[in-house]
Amino acid sequence: MMHHLPSLFQRKFKVILCFLLLLALLVHMVLDLTLSAGLDSCGCTHKGEDQPSPVLSAQNKLNLRILQDFSGSNSSLEKGVYSPEGVPLGGSRGNIPLQSHIFEPKEAEEKPTWTGRSKLAALFDHPLYRIPIPKVMKKDKLFATRPKVKMFVRSSNERASSNKAHAKLPKHDANPAWLQFYTGINRYELYARHDPARLATMEDLAMQPIVSSVQKPGGTQLKLIMTFPNHGQALFKPMKQTRDQETPADFFYFSDFERHNAEIAAFHLDRILDFRRIPPVSGRLVNITKEIRDITTDSKLFKTFFISPAGNVCFFGVCSYYCSTEHALCGKPDQLEGSMAALLPDKELADRRSWRSPWRRSYSKTKKAQWESDDNYCAEVRQTAPYDNISRLLNLIDMTVLDFLMGNMDRHHYETFDKFGNDTFFLHLDNGRGFGRHSHDEMSILVPLQQCCIIKKSTFLRLQLLAMEPYRLSDVMRESLATDHLSPVLAEPHLKALDRRLQKILDMVEDCMKKSGESQEVLINDLKGQQYTSSELRDKRSSAA
Repeated sequence: MMHHLPSLFQRKFKVILCFLLLLALLVHMVLDLTLSAGLDSCGCTHKGEDQPSPVLSAQNKLNLRILQDFSGSNSSLEKGVYSPEGVPLGGSRGNIPLQSHIFEPKEAEEKPTWTGRSKLAALFDHPLYRIPIPKVMKKDKLFATRPKVKMFVRSSNERASSNKAHAKLPKHDANPAWLQFYTGINRYELYARHDPARLATMEDLAMQPIVSSVQKPGGTQLKLIMTFPNHGQALFKPMKQTRDQETPADFFYFSDFERHNAEIAAFHLDRILDFRRIPPVSGRLVNITKEIRDITTDSKLFKTFFISPAGNVCFFGVCSYYCSTEHALCGKPDQLEGSMAALLPDKELADRRSWRSPWRRSYSKTKKAQWESDDNYCAEVRQTAPYDNISRLLNLIDMTVLDFLMGNMDRHHYETFDKFGNDTFFLHLDNGRGFGRHSHDEMSILVPLQQCCIIKKSTFLRLQLLAMEPYRLSDVMRESLATDHLSPVLAEPHLKALDRRLQKILDMVEDCMKKSGESQEVLINDLKGQQYTSSELRDKRSSAA
């Protein structure tokens, strides 16, 4: 009898436990029915039908933050790339048009939100963004005949020349996106407003496998040339600063870091201003073990790799500034953000000429350039070739506007395609030192505009348009940058700074017109059959405000 007592107690315990669980379930069901009946009888509004519960809202925000945390995972690679008009690219994984997006703040201090129709699509649909360029003749094309891939593979001035790297490249795809981009370059624009080759090139920059990585020779900071299986190549600038880091006020402009997100943002800003003079740029999360160290043929670069005390893969390369163990670039553990900029055609096939900017800074800690102390400096410039041609000077003012908006003080040179002579656009290259300080507006960047007091009428009208609420610059930039794989590209204070700086440009032009007394002397008419006059846009902006 004593032998069977433990099993008897066990059976009784199990029966009692099941009874208690059943009782708890019944009590729970009764309470639910009672509460539901009470709410129905009181006629209260069911808030859950109109808005999500706090728990669901919190979970949604948590999911959003997880998706945006590209630093420690490959999640950014899963984001689809959209065209600014809201059309997803064929290779992207997303399928929701941008017009249906509701942009929520990504940081605690962010407040601006917008819903409804895409402001960016509305901007590009405006008559000022549909003004046709002159008819492109055969002589106006960078390549008079349709170029072929083998032309560029044989050329090796700026391209990876390793036999090992080229052995990995397939021989298919006779018309890759980068070649279509090259084909479209002409005297008047680097790419057309709605060129599908631009979209396809940006997708390739973000998603194509990398088969070769070598360091680009020259320059003050580390840059890599990366090669894709379709023979396309890109200039990779790695992340050196986080989004919310400002350049210290005590830093000289020539010793500042080059920021990868500045390269991305500069491309989008250049396109929003309708300049279209920066080659396509996309953000990318790179595995520095598999996509750099393991495939590089650059022995000097390979020797700079090491494992940090935190277990992260790091490297620093060879360059003039910030290439040391103390300034090493480290992954998490081997994932590193960077900007991927499409390379222009090799100079041996499409030569480019480098021009020293008349308003170049002294790059000295003590000396000043002539323009910094001579208020009549522009009069001297206008008498000197090639700036005695007013169109050349107007293109320089366009570049000044771009640089001031992003705070870039490092514009010492610019380039043009040699084939087109002096009658062509400037290439706005190397923008990594922009977007460094959102709390400071460097007015010295605007000295060319202040001293010369001229600007293209088309540029001024577009700036006025971007100051109006329906097309506000910060909003369209936020929307455009949201299409990048590394979104958010800029911290919110940098976007707010764009609106502030834009107003300062408009105020300076207004002052020039007051001093001149004749707006025609300040606003140089480069339009035919324009839709709006300056006063009309000014009135619209006032009414919108």
